[in-house]
Parts: sequence; structure tokens; C-alpha cells
Amino acid sequence: MTLNRSPTPLRRLDGKVAIITGGASGIGTSAVRIFHENGAKVIIADIQDEIGQKIADELGDDVSYIHCDVSKEDDVSNLVDAAVHRHGKLDIMYSNAGVLDRSFSGILDVTKSDLDKVLGVNVMGAFWGAKHAARVMIPEKNGCILFTSSATTNIAGLSSHPYAASKCAVLGLVRNLAAELGQHGIRVNCVAPFVVATGIAGSRDPMQAEALETMVTTWANLKGRVLKADDIAKAALYLASDDANYVSGLNLVVDGGYSVVNPTMLKTLKLMD
Repeated sequence: MTLNRSPTPLRRLDGKVAIITGGASGIGTSAVRIFHENGAKVIIADIQDEIGQKIADELGDDVSYIHCDVSKEDDVSNLVDAAVHRHGKLDIMYSNAGVLDRSFSGILDVTKSDLDKVLGVNVMGAFWGAKHAARVMIPEKNGCILFTSSATTNIAGLSSHPYAASKCAVLGLVRNLAAELGQHGIRVNCVAPFVVATGIAGSRDPMQAEALETMVTTWANLKGRVLKADDIAKAALYLASDDANYVSGLNLVVDGGYSVVNPTMLKTLKLMD
């Protein structure tokens, strides 16, 4: 008698070791869960110690938490060293940690403190993550360095000036790193989300998140769906996996086609019907 067995789920990161910065909330937490489900040993890096440790405890032995302020090079260097000491290697560095300043003020009102905060985390955090991941990946001639950029790299007016500047800087870093590190067999990419109702967008409160989702849905080009953190994490999973083993230098925009559509033209044509 032959028993019908369910097919074994495809684990796209089996045997890989991944660091995910900003892993205690939002897109980072979704990525931690999805990478773990796909067989990776995951190190959560964040400054939210209680939340990060709780997620690690929930997911089990293959997930751990390390306190890391990505704006500090020593923290990032120690994070990478800890990952290699614990697991013997580092396959994936996902620099996802980011901050969004709350003000949409004009250029004349931007302050140095606005810039210092946003660039310190979004740009310097990405830079230190890449530097210290490359330090351990170059000798192995293998690895994947991944970033969360933003749809602001394709669309003007979606965010504040400091945030837009920071994410465009990340994209420039990705392209330069792809050129340099490709010589060592290391792939470098980023995933660029449209607006997602996560903590970084000021929506830790469920009612705020719902209001933000409603607002973004009215802007969206792709109707009938709402962009979730899991959607971005799944795009990151693709870029981190061997399915993308010849993909490097890519800014994978996840915006439902928003950046390639002219809504003014569409509305005009509908009015003419």
C-alpha cells in the first residue's frame, strides 16, 4: 500500500547563516520569520532588546538576538564576529534597520539633527554592515549583502528630504558594492518597498496602521491588495536565495507598478469615456 505524503516544503535558505538588522519590528521581523522558515540560522540585530529576545526565544535554537546600534561601527563589527563565532560563517547580511523622520518640512526647515539621525542609521548603518560582512565574505569568495532601500529611489515626493537622500545613498552604495564585490563572488542587492504600515511609518498602534493602509490603498496602482511587511520579506528571500544566484546590483522595487504608471493620464482617459 502506497501512502500519499505531502511534499516536503522547499527551504530556500537551508544551511545558510543570516544577520537581519532591525529584526525586532516591521519588515525585519517578517524577514526573520520567513528566513527561519526557509532553513536559515538567523541573528536578529536591533536596539529593542526585550522584543528582539522574545522573538528569538519564540523561534528556537536557530534564532538568536544581539544588541546592535547600526550607527556605531564597533557594534556592527562585534555583531558580525559573533555570528561567525557562533555559526562558523556568514552567508547573508540583510541591512534592514532604518528610521524615518516625522517631518515632511521643506528644505529650509530641515535641521542638522534631522540629518544626523536619519543618515546615521540609514546610511552609516548600511555602510558598516556592508564593510564588516565583506570582511568575512571576501575570503570565502561567496555571500549575499542585501539592503532595504525605498520606492523613494524611484518616486519623488513620497518622503522627507533626509529620508529620500538616505535611501538614494543606499542605492548608490549597492551599485558600487556590486561592482567591487562581484569580483569576489559576492552579490549585492536591495529591495525597495512602497509605503508599508509598519512601526517605522508611525503605525505601531493598530488603529494608526489601519488608517495608513486605507490611505495608501487609495494611492495604489495595484487594486484589491494591500502591501504588507511579509511581501517585502518574500522579495528579500528571493534576493537572498540561490534562486537569485546571478542577480546583483538590483533595486527590486515592490510598489505594485506605482512608479511606472502616470495616474494623471489614466484619470483623464476615464473622464473622456
